[in-house]
Amino acid sequence: MKAKHQRLILALVAVGAIIGAAFLAMSALKDTAALFRTPSEVAKGDVPVGKPLRLAGMVVPGSIKRDPDGVTINFVLTDEGATAPVTFRGITPDLFKEGSGAVAEGKLGANGVFVADNILAKHDERYMPPQMESAMKSAKDQSAKDKAAEARP
Repeated sequence: MKAKHQRLILALVAVGAIIGAAFLAMSALKDTAALFRTPSEVAKGDVPVGKPLRLAGMVVPGSIKRDPDGVTINFVLTDEGATAPVTFRGITPDLFKEGSGAVAEGKLGANGVFVADNILAKHDERYMPPQMESAMKSAKDQSAKDKAAEARP
């Protein structure tokens, strides 16, 4: 076999190995990737049950309820258009409070309650990730349109 053919075969094997490694990495990450969702998407039924995701919004004032066991917390997140109940078992961050922004990482249960494994609290209520800001704005706009449509005779 000529050296030219050996280099060609070696290059093809290297390209195949890179494609195979990329495929394995993507398939391994597919199940662990957590998608970013809003309470409006949960209310519409656009969120798959049992899949890992992140639910972000503002904690509704007066919604935080602590169970007697001391570690289970139930609260409600809103994006101005809809609300979603969340339950979390663990220690919440110091900045987690009513009226502040929070991101719950976990899975949506079959009963419609989001079961969080982790809670992230935003340090400043004015800051919002760009996708959350646009999602909240569209949910708020849709809510205003729905209310206007209901008000018409």
